[in-house]
Amino acid sequence: MGCFTFIKVMMILFNLTIFLGGGTLLGVGIWVSVDGQSFVDIFGALSSSILQVVNVGYFLIVIGSILLVIGFLGCCGAQKESKCLLIMFFSVVLIIFIAEVAAAVVVLAYTGVAQVLLTTTVTPLLKEKYGSDDSFTSIWNITMNEIKCCGLNNYTDFTDSPWYKTYQTYPEACCENQSPCNETLAAEKHVTGCFDQILEEIRTNAGVVGGVAAGIAALEIASMAVSMYLYCHLDKK
Repeated sequence: MGCFTFIKVMMILFNLTIFLGGGTLLGVGIWVSVDGQSFVDIFGALSSSILQVVNVGYFLIVIGSILLVIGFLGCCGAQKESKCLLIMFFSVVLIIFIAEVAAAVVVLAYTGVAQVLLTTTVTPLLKEKYGSDDSFTSIWNITMNEIKCCGLNNYTDFTDSPWYKTYQTYPEACCENQSPCNETLAAEKHVTGCFDQILEEIRTNAGVVGGVAAGIAALEIASMAVSMYLYCHLDKK
């Protein structure tokens, strides 16, 4: 088996795996979005955060669709030795790679800007929906209890929310699960906002996050290199 044939077979197998994985994620995502309760009934014991099935469903659908496209282009491009499909595969992976690098740069260099943007977007939603939208309220309660945080910035994010107007208290997570969680107790506990807490979690696990990111980047670079090798080699056949 020549070098070209070996690389071609590896390219097909690798992208076939991606394609099947993407199809699986897409199917699970659709299932979760359409019939989330049965999903919770089966896997609910794994984690309390599984209650966020709507977000998980949409996320899986998006990721699954992207993987399906990438797997299809790579697998068919190598199998059919199509320069058009190979260059499309290369372009899609390159766009994803650039987007990931750009996102990493923004997160690392413009954390303050990201917090401002999130504050102007999320804080009004907390004041508008927390206590009136059951799904939104449940997701935030789970998030705050899991991460041990309060609001996006602090307990004041919930001031004037439907919950506060009804009960005159803040979420119990803002008072370390003590009740009644009034303004005095919330100020005394001074529970960290979820934005800062998530950043702290990322810093604490920076090695793991960096390793995973480096691994994904290496796979993307290798995929682009292989697709370009096949693309250029076809000119010599």
